[in-house]
Amino acid sequence: MTFANVGTLGTAPGKRDELVALLTERNESLIAAGCLAYEVGVDADHPDTVFVVELWETAEAHRASLALPQVQNAIARARPLLDGTFGGYRFEVAGSPLRG
Repeated sequence: MTFANVGTLGTAPGKRDELVALLTERNESLIAAGCLAYEVGVDADHPDTVFVVELWETAEAHRASLALPQVQNAIARARPLLDGTFGGYRFEVAGSPLRG
């Protein structure tokens, strides 16, 4: 069943765009690991927050992706840009009007 991870990442002041650039770097390993979508967004009302929507083939695929060297590298590079504020939800997708 499709797994969704929807979250917010708080950034250090002035570091939002740097984090967005890092998170939107092309990463073929995510596709191979079962990532169906990885969307990164911003909102002018929240200048130090990055929004991320991930869709995965399964929750297990998401968990396994966290061990990939490319993902570990991105996490290490992102840590200095974060302020430690995280939010969001994880859930199994029940359905969509866009898919059969």
